Amino acid sequence: MLELKRSTVSIGDGIRQSIVNQQKEFIGSFFSTVQFVLAGNDTEGLRYGTVGTPEKFFLKWKEEIEDVSRLQLDKYLLRLCNKKRLIEIMYDFVLFDGGIKKLPRTHQYFSIKAAQEHIRRREGGIIWHTQGSGKSIVMVLLAKWILENNPNARVVIITDRDELDKQIERVFNETGEPIKRTTSGRDLMAQLAEAKPRLLCSLVHKFGKKGVDNFEEFIKELESQPAKAVGELFLFVDECHRTQSGKLHRTMKAMLPSAIFIGFTGTPLLKQDKQTSLEVFGKYIHTYKFNEAVEDEVVLDLIYEARDIDQKISSPERIDAWFESKTKGLNNFQKSELKKKWGTMQKVLSSKSRMEKVVSDIIFDFNVKPRLSSERGTAILVASSIYEACRYFELFQKTELKGKCAVVTSYNPVTRDITTEDTGANTETEKQFIYKTYTDLLGDKKTETYEDEAKGKFIKEPANMRLLVVVAKLLVGFDAPPCTYLYIDKSMQDHGLFQAICRVNRLDTEDKQFGYIVDYKDLFRKVEDAVAVYTSELDYDEFEKSDCDILLQDRLKKGRERLDNALEETALLCEPVALPKDTLAYIRYFCGNPEIPEELKSREVQRTALYKAAVALIRAYANIADEMEAAGYTEKEIADIKKQIDFYLKLREEIRKASGESLDLKTYEADMRHLIDNYIQADEPKKISPFGDLTLLEIIVNTGIADAINSLPKGIQGSNEAVAETIENNVRSKIITEHLIDPAFFEEMSKLLDLIIKERKANAINYEEYLKKIADLAKRVNEGKSEGTPDALNTPAKRALYNNLGEDEGLALAVHEKVVTYRPDNWKGNGPKELVIKSNLFEVLGDEKEVERIFAIVKQQSEY
Repeated sequence: MLELKRSTVSIGDGIRQSIVNQQKEFIGSFFSTVQFVLAGNDTEGLRYGTVGTPEKFFLKWKEEIEDVSRLQLDKYLLRLCNKKRLIEIMYDFVLFDGGIKKLPRTHQYFSIKAAQEHIRRREGGIIWHTQGSGKSIVMVLLAKWILENNPNARVVIITDRDELDKQIERVFNETGEPIKRTTSGRDLMAQLAEAKPRLLCSLVHKFGKKGVDNFEEFIKELESQPAKAVGELFLFVDECHRTQSGKLHRTMKAMLPSAIFIGFTGTPLLKQDKQTSLEVFGKYIHTYKFNEAVEDEVVLDLIYEARDIDQKISSPERIDAWFESKTKGLNNFQKSELKKKWGTMQKVLSSKSRMEKVVSDIIFDFNVKPRLSSERGTAILVASSIYEACRYFELFQKTELKGKCAVVTSYNPVTRDITTEDTGANTETEKQFIYKTYTDLLGDKKTETYEDEAKGKFIKEPANMRLLVVVAKLLVGFDAPPCTYLYIDKSMQDHGLFQAICRVNRLDTEDKQFGYIVDYKDLFRKVEDAVAVYTSELDYDEFEKSDCDILLQDRLKKGRERLDNALEETALLCEPVALPKDTLAYIRYFCGNPEIPEELKSREVQRTALYKAAVALIRAYANIADEMEAAGYTEKEIADIKKQIDFYLKLREEIRKASGESLDLKTYEADMRHLIDNYIQADEPKKISPFGDLTLLEIIVNTGIADAINSLPKGIQGSNEAVAETIENNVRSKIITEHLIDPAFFEEMSKLLDLIIKERKANAINYEEYLKKIADLAKRVNEGKSEGTPDALNTPAKRALYNNLGEDEGLALAVHEKVVTYRPDNWKGNGPKELVIKSNLFEVLGDEKEVERIFAIVKQQSEY
């Protein structure tokens, strides 16, 4: 499926059009066999996805970027749709991950192609794909290819952390590839000595041996007596960069000398690790670095902020100033609500404990940072020790995060931890405190059960598990898309630091634009525009230094850039609107001419773009609303920006009402109400309209045309013509949406609407008479029946049959009776079951063409 747009129309419009077309109200059934959904234009090139892919996850194909001999669209269509490649992608690269259909990203495709060549030559190597770019999927696809193409092959996936081992097991199972997880070193060797299973995962420590004094002698001994393993072994080693695993990697190599080793890493190698890595694995097979992933929008950019907690809140005066600066972006109502909580928070802050100040600072963020306060985003706090993690956890239990915060560390309480700890004093020792904290929070649960529940909620129910306190656990291989903020109160560097900060770079819903790093430890002495993560020397012999290192962006600089871009994009979107650019002109541009039925549908793409632009604008504003001056804006510029935002928000509401929008905008706007209430509305949030979520037509039916007009935005109410076109568009929208349910009735309603519009435009009727006629039509369209419909036709399905069978009441009831009597369970979409209904319809109708026509209407009825 290919949706092409002219060069002046955004490629996003093409993607959105394809997504809208997949809805069952439009042509959803057309997509039942579609493998690729493509969108493109001559200026932006090509994007690709599959059925059900959200707009955010449509991908760019990138190949031979130095070739500029033809337009990007032509170049990539020729590459991607090459017959051999297209079939290969469908066969080897499409997978269902937890029921979601996925296509490979470009770097995943080319890394697997490169690995296939290495495997054919029986060579190993290293695949370096940055954190969050889908290494696990690469493992699945490569393992599937190996097992399918080599009947003697067996694949073993090795990790060095229990949580990574579990994650690998979960990913493979969710993609339909059952994997055996070994329980011990003995179990692993026993499994390898058998022909099955062909796919296993294990921890690297199971290859180790305690009490080895002379490691080199131990390796020689292993090499002289290799382990017995059945089949051709391929070992995938995850996080292969780690120095501490170097000896274990060599042990594996000695025990399984004929195995092919493929290392996977998400971080650049340090020079000190290079030799061991080359010895065990070989050279790089493929690389995909952090800056490439950010540029391709595969992961989010990272925003850095250092906070000196002691300096900012060390005296009452500074505390008040800090409160004012933190709440500058909030409206008056929200600020006063927060001040009510402030009394108790001030008491906490006035204490001397630095940890209590950190807790209060984080709680403040949960109240003022948009992504956290909307309860759609979560955070991780990294403590420097298990004791400090437990102390932090205890402090958070005295805040609003009680019950929505968990501590996840490597600790597992056993009584021997405290039996030797009694000092005779009245105070608890650190071990006693840790033990007591864990026994209290675990209750009857096992540590593993508690942690799995906490992680599950953190990923799937962010509103119910908002913060995790950790030390080292979960900082590697833990994928939690809602996680947006990482608070660091621990000295970290190099791989450990990079892997930790990448917990917040995963793509999530539209309101997550960046991952945020808050540093309480001043890990970087000097921060200007951006800061390099790595302090040790990197192995960049084969690459540019800038390619290997990772830069964290300055928060305010990036925030201003984002707001300026959002303002510019929204203005450009509205630029084609005709003068005088009043409400009516905007309605005409975004909803089309009400006399041309097709225009309301065809302008849907522009409307969606406006809704998305308005949300992007308010998100960008809310993100730095309390620091506009610090970001470099003058008072006049700030006032002007607020006016522009107010205008675009009102415009968004006017267009939604004027179009009778039926699009599901939850994916774009889930956080919109929260942002408006907190950052835009001047005072207390307004009471919701008494009409709630009723459509304009429902208000006309329930309470009359006058109430319906009063429910419209003020900008529309100010013009009779704008009111008229809004009602007409709402009626038209209902006709388009419901047309397939009752073609004859809605065709008649469409003609009546056209007639009323022509009368209004020709001034053939006055405004009051027009309102009476359009209100009467709106009621008929909303109720789905005409005056004079027989009482026996008391359901929408019976009326639809009556309207489409020449208003023959007896025939309509006979068809209805046949369908109700003979319909099998779950018949829709099931060919043989549909034939049962068709054969019974033929007994009544006696004509094959008529059966097909009426069957299409029957299939649309919800009551059947």
